[in-house]
Amino acid sequence: MNLTDLFKQAKDVQAKAQAMQADIARIEVEGESGAGLVRVALNGKSELIRVAIDPSLLKPDEQGVVQDLVIAAHADAKAKLERRVAEEMQRIAREIGLPPGMLGG
Repeated sequence: MNLTDLFKQAKDVQAKAQAMQADIARIEVEGESGAGLVRVALNGKSELIRVAIDPSLLKPDEQGVVQDLVIAAHADAKAKLERRVAEEMQRIAREIGLPPGMLGG
């Protein structure tokens, strides 16, 4: 392989890595707690993008319960996101011919 081919291959890998980052950023997962009374959604960057709280929980004496459920729903969503990102990384690594584990999957 000559130097020109090596640079072309490096540019191809860089372009695929950028596409992979864009794909991961578009992932959206939802976590829930309290049998669905609290739901949160995270994007692929682990940013909290949506919170839904069942109106039955919106009582002054339920504040502590709501806080705990939001935290639990976030943890659920984060675990799901981590699994999805790992799966996506493994898929992309296979597509571009990298050995297993090279992209952290």
